[in-house]
Amino acid sequence: QNEKELQDVVKQQEEKMLQLIDKSGEVTRLKGEVSQLKRSLQRAETEAKVLWEEMRKQEPKVDAAYVQERVLLRQEVDKLRLLLLEKEDANLLLSDKY
Repeated sequence: QNEKELQDVVKQQEEKMLQLIDKSGEVTRLKGEVSQLKRSLQRAETEAKVLWEEMRKQEPKVDAAYVQERVLLRQEVDKLRLLLLEKEDANLLLSDKY
């Protein structure tokens, strides 16, 4: 009797663990999706910022290649800022561990 109860409890615990693993995978996937959406948003904001600056200048004829170059440069700067922040976060986590 006790052995049967113990087997049932172990089986229930295994099922709960599998459910948690499934949920953990879903959370990880969603975090990745959120991260990708944030990067896309940042790129769009960067493009909008550059285009807005160009419109403010109200030059009669803006060279498309020049605007594209400015967008790419601004994206690169934003990308480098993001990498710097990620490194700083990683360093903080490491310093907290040790």
